[in-house]
Amino acid sequence: MKALFAMLGTAALAAATAYADCQYPPAPTKLPDGATATLDEMLAGQKEVKSYDKAINEYVGCIDKELDDQIAKAGDTLKPEQIQDMKKVEAQKHNAAIDQLQSVADRFNEQVKVYKARNAKN
Repeated sequence: MKALFAMLGTAALAAATAYADCQYPPAPTKLPDGATATLDEMLAGQKEVKSYDKAINEYVGCIDKELDDQIAKAGDTLKPEQIQDMKKVEAQKHNAAIDQLQSVADRFNEQVKVYKARNAKN
């Protein structure tokens, strides 16, 4: 059992250092409020969300590449269980980033609907 914990700890440390160069991008700090925003504010919000989308995709590509590079660099020194643990950690980071992106896009799209509904009345 101790050997398993040691192996998992080694894989976690290896995974943590593998992703050191991949910076998780910050989400937009404030999305426009569709109930009060101007067209320019909505367009600026759209630009910010698109920029965030690009940054998240670059981050995901980075962690994917770093994992592949780390596995290749280690060669035969990693046990299959270690590789699986590393892949699991990377998949969790990947999925969390995509989930965060989806959440931001959903919130912005909701504000677009509010904005459009408000302006359809004019």
